[in-house]
Amino acid sequence: MLTEEKPRSVVEQFSPGDIGGRHRTHLASTPDELLTELPLTADAARSVSSGRLMTRRVLSGEDDRLLVVVGPCSIHDVNAGLAYARSLAELAAELADDLAIVMRVYVEKPRTTVGWTGLLADPALDGNLDLDRGLRTARSLMLEIAELGLAIGTEWLSPAAPAYLADLISWGAIGARTVESQVHRQLASGLPMPVGMKNGSTGSVGVAVDAIRSAAAPHAYLGLGRNGRPVTLRTSGNPDCHVVLRGGSGQPNYRAEHVRDAARLLSAAALPTGLVIDASHGNSGKDHEQQALVAREIGAQVAAGDTDIRGVMLEGFLVPGRQELGIGEAVFGQSITDACMGWDATVDVLRDLASASRRCRALTAAGR
Repeated sequence: MLTEEKPRSVVEQFSPGDIGGRHRTHLASTPDELLTELPLTADAARSVSSGRLMTRRVLSGEDDRLLVVVGPCSIHDVNAGLAYARSLAELAAELADDLAIVMRVYVEKPRTTVGWTGLLADPALDGNLDLDRGLRTARSLMLEIAELGLAIGTEWLSPAAPAYLADLISWGAIGARTVESQVHRQLASGLPMPVGMKNGSTGSVGVAVDAIRSAAAPHAYLGLGRNGRPVTLRTSGNPDCHVVLRGGSGQPNYRAEHVRDAARLLSAAALPTGLVIDASHGNSGKDHEQQALVAREIGAQVAAGDTDIRGVMLEGFLVPGRQELGIGEAVFGQSITDACMGWDATVDVLRDLASASRRCRALTAAGR
């Protein structure tokens, strides 16, 4: 989907004096250097390949299971993330007949104002940004999770990050804050995995539909080459983008009428009507306890035969709720960003969704 073309002239670094700005430059490893140091193993490669095929088939309707993207809001503790992954891998295998499970491994945290920006930029959680260490930490973590046989999902925030991490990702997302960004639409057009376009932060599904149409088209734009130099990237377009309903402006959009409205917009744009619903964020008011209730309502729609709902997103970690970074003793496996469902609640929700998927399959078979 993506090829590199070197530009005629290249500027690799600049200092504040060069452009009169307030910048400091810190050299990080190039993608080639990091991928040589931490190469994709055979087991991880099989996991990524099967994960991409799985998500494409579920989203297209070829696979009648329900896609579930589940995991911490943002991973801040590698050991806790791995502990969660090991438990999720076992559960994913148990429920594999009905659910296609992808682990949410988010290493960048988009912010409305300021705050911790994620493992990739601040792996020490101390505000002293260290991207080189963060890139190694994130890639090492993803390699270990992929080697467990889990498909990995992440949100693409920095346009440079895919050069370091995309070979490990089976499903990607463009967030509500960036779905209208031309940069991120171009980025999605060259990514080798299905990409979910979230509705805008105001709740607009139209901007996500526009993003899908844009990402499906070829683009040429300035990007980062494997050798770390700026290059012209040419893409052939990504045919596997889809809408993610996540609520907005204080209103949810996960109910049947919202699914119908989104499907009409997609159909009017001559796009497939399959979509994913995020049970967290605006759909639950960021209440981790409410999230489980929302997920069950979505499951009820699936069980009633709504085949436009192809997937569900959930925020879950080992311990429910959230904790403030740097205040008191750290709780292992509890989020420091958005509050998450705990493991026990996550297991219950996934079992309910598996049951809903079975019932939908039975209804569909009966109607043939």
